[in-house]
Amino acid sequence: MVAVTRALPAEGVSDAAIIEQSWRDPERFAAVFDRYYFQIHGFAAQRLGSSLADDVAAETFLIAFDRRDRYDLSRKDARPWLYGIVANLIARHHRAEARWYRALSRTPLAEADDGHADQVAGRIDAMAHRAPLMAALAKISNSHRDVLLLVAWGGLSYEEVAEALGITTAAVRSRLHRARKTIRAGLTILGKDC
Repeated sequence: MVAVTRALPAEGVSDAAIIEQSWRDPERFAAVFDRYYFQIHGFAAQRLGSSLADDVAAETFLIAFDRRDRYDLSRKDARPWLYGIVANLIARHHRAEARWYRALSRTPLAEADDGHADQVAGRIDAMAHRAPLMAALAKISNSHRDVLLLVAWGGLSYEEVAEALGITTAAVRSRLHRARKTIRAGLTILGKDC
């Protein structure tokens, strides 16, 4: 008689429970991948460009899978853990990231091709702010950029950023404040009040 294991649906099950189940049944880890891949990929694409995002996102999940037996099960949400992994991988590419921001600051957005006034106005506004913003992002320190973009693009809370980067919440607040101040100053110098 063959024992049949029934896969638990991922909906309503905590990340910690899924990771613990994956210790015995590695295929269960696919549920964590399914939950977070697009967020992690999108964050990597915003930070490094689409050419590196596929590799960085894939490597993030390979590392997470390899380290799943060391995951702290008291943390029900794996999102900060995954963002911590991707942030470390991105740190390896920080020179490429700075080049990416410099390139974006020099590259115009695609022209609007539809007739909707709101969309056109939004694109024009984005074009006016994109170059100075990318130039300012290229100038801030990596540690400040990591915090700023984990909050702004990753949508993480201060506590999640602290967990992801292995720093205190006070350090997150301090770095975020300094990053925002630097960005604001850079945009003001470039003639873009924010």
